[in-house]
Parts: sequence; structure tokens; C-alpha cells
Amino acid sequence: MRRHLSSKWLGGVLAFLLVLAACSPAAEEPTATTQAPEAEAPGTTQATEPATPTTEAAPKGEVKIGALTSLTATFAPWGVSALDGMRLAVEEINAAGGADGYTLVLVEADTQSNAEEAVKAFERMVEDGVVAIGGPISSDVGLNTAIAAEELQVPLFLVKAGSGAILTRDSRYTFRTCLPAAPMTMGPIAQYAQEQGVSRVGAIIADYGWGRAIEAALLDTFAGLPDIDLQIEVAPIGEKDFTTYLRSLAEFDPQLIVATGHPPGAGAITVQSADLGFDVPIAGAWFPLSLMMGGGAAEAAVGRYADFGCADYDSQSYQDLAKRYLAFSDNVFLEDDAVAGYGIVTMVADAIANVGPDPVAIAEYLHGQTYDLPGYSFQMAWTEWGELAKAQPTFVIMRDSGAPAGVNDSGDWWPELLIRSEPLEPYAP
Repeated sequence: MRRHLSSKWLGGVLAFLLVLAACSPAAEEPTATTQAPEAEAPGTTQATEPATPTTEAAPKGEVKIGALTSLTATFAPWGVSALDGMRLAVEEINAAGGADGYTLVLVEADTQSNAEEAVKAFERMVEDGVVAIGGPISSDVGLNTAIAAEELQVPLFLVKAGSGAILTRDSRYTFRTCLPAAPMTMGPIAQYAQEQGVSRVGAIIADYGWGRAIEAALLDTFAGLPDIDLQIEVAPIGEKDFTTYLRSLAEFDPQLIVATGHPPGAGAITVQSADLGFDVPIAGAWFPLSLMMGGGAAEAAVGRYADFGCADYDSQSYQDLAKRYLAFSDNVFLEDDAVAGYGIVTMVADAIANVGPDPVAIAEYLHGQTYDLPGYSFQMAWTEWGELAKAQPTFVIMRDSGAPAGVNDSGDWWPELLIRSEPLEPYAP
């Protein structure tokens, strides 16, 4: 069944947002979907937007949702955004009456960007009674928490953990939400390289789960493109000085440098490549855009740094959500990690409203849904094993102007759309 965020509580949410808009100096119409309805496949029914209910659901008590993400160490810039997206969704849903009368409570924990700590926190959350957990960043964290999710039968929603090893054909409680499996992410790179007539691609990857998965995906994808040569350099995940690796690429003279396999190093690679005279595009690592443009990399990034995301920055639903998010959060930009965090809570709340606060029932219910979530560049749906079934990431390049009013508190820069990828074939483990 396809859902445009419709449930027993959505009418209340819409009513709440309409009140907020009416009270603002320049009222804006809230958007519940990102795309126009499409024809339903045979055997499905079309969910319709309910009228605002005349009575609210009776209070039914509290339901706990876990926010388990990186708040310290390597992947904290991703995690703090995801957490605030989840917090905003909880606040808005509760202000509108909850999930069919259930009040949502967010239980928060820091993975410390460490797989062992993440599993301990996951298990503590389950003992505390959470019905679903969202937010993991990093493939190593995702792999280990996914094992726990399947064993304990509690739904887990990965934000950015893309190793192809995380999901198996038997996975039923682990769901990707923003970053697809690594083998899927190289298709858009190849699409862009072909469209730009690129014949030489250089890459720097990190020596850990995600980086090695990207390495394998690069080799597999470009093996089928005989007109494009590829050179890959491998660096430690904690590396900050990429001069040696870039100099190794210099003789190859790449026309595009792929930093997708080294998320923590994307900014340094951008700056250091410019310092060494590389006047070529840098394909990023699903990196926080405000971090790239708010630090020392900004000058080197403008017109060169291109990156992926699950957000449709130019959509009205993204911009409406961004204004509410910036009023709510201390963060200065609505990253796609926050879009994913908001969507996770939204979908779990819909499941709670329809099947109650039972983790097994929630997982089973969500496998049958398709969602148009605010700010997303694609519909949210999954394969039987939890892979994104309809992923279409955006690929944007950084510009030093063009931000719509009220949606970027860190400056006037804006991600300009280069391509929206073709629909990605779901990775089958």
C-alpha cells in the first residue's frame, strides 16, 4: 500500500501545521507529500488524505523510539543532524495528538562512532522497551547493530551505513532510509562521468567497511565502461593529509576524483587537491554540506565539490521542513541526515497508529508501505530484505549563492542540482 503520510494521526499533524502557518508573518501551505500521486500497482489501494478529525484519539500512554547515532567521534557531523530531525518529528507529532493517542518518547544514545558501543546501546534500548531504533551512521556500526536487530526482532533504520554486507536475504528488521548499498551508489557516478565525457577517474577510499565496499563497487561498475580508466588509492580512515595519495593520482591526470569512499576525508581531499592544482570535480561522500561550506573547504568546494543526497533541496516540501527545522534546531542547515531522521519517526508513528506499539508488527507493516516523505528525492519503499526499492539520489554541486529565503542559516550558498539519478536497481545480497 502506498501512503502519503496518511494515518489516524496525520489529520491532527496537518491541523497543527496549519495553525503554525496561520500564526506566522507569512503563512505557508504545509506539504505532506513530495511527489504527485502515481497510479497504483494491481492489488494495492491508494491511501487518501483524511479530513481533519473532529475528535482526537484518547490518550493511550507512551511509546519509546530509539535514536541511536554518532554524537561524538568520526561521524558526529552526520549524527547530530539525524538526531534533531528525529526530535523535530516527535515534537510535531505529539503536538498534534500523538500516534493515534500514543505519546512518542525519544530515547537517545551515542554510538561514539564505534560498533561495539553501538551494540551495547542498542541492547540497552531494547531492554528499556523501545519499539524501533533509528539513526546509525557508518557501515561498521550498521553491520553490528543490524545483527542485533535481527536477533532481537526490533526494527532498525539506518541513515548512512551502506556496506552491502549489512543486509542478507533473511533480513526483516533492518531498513535503509537515505544511503543505499554501496554497489548502488556507483551507478550515479558512472552516469555523471559518461554525461561529462570523462575518460579518467581517480578515487581515494578509506580502509574500513564502507570504503572497501565502494572500492568493489567502483571496480565492478567501471569494468563495464571500457572508455573510462580508473585508479584507486587506499588511505586509513583517520587520515587527514591526502597529499601522498593525490600525488599518486597526479601522473594519471584524472578528470574526476571520487572521494565517496572516504567520508571523513572529503573536505580535506577537496582542499588539498585544489592546493596541488587539480582543477577537476570532486565527487563527495554523502558529506554534510554545511560542514563543507562552513569551514576552510568552502573556497575550494564552490564549483568543484559535487555530492549525493537523499534530499530534494529545491522541493517545496524540503524548504517548508527546513524552515521549521531551523526554528527548532541549533543546526544551521537541514542536511539530508535530518530529513532521514524526520522520516524515520514519521513512518514509525504511522505504523504505531495502524498496528500498535509491537516491534514485530511494526516491521511487518512497514514492509508493505510506500511513503512520500517531506524533503526526500525519492519514494520510501523497501525490498523484502530492507534495501531501498526506489532510490533516486540527487547529485548536486556547491554554488556560493542562490539559497532560497529562510532555508539556510549558514550563508547564501546552495546545492545546485546536476542530475537526479536514474532509479537504482536494489542491491540483492
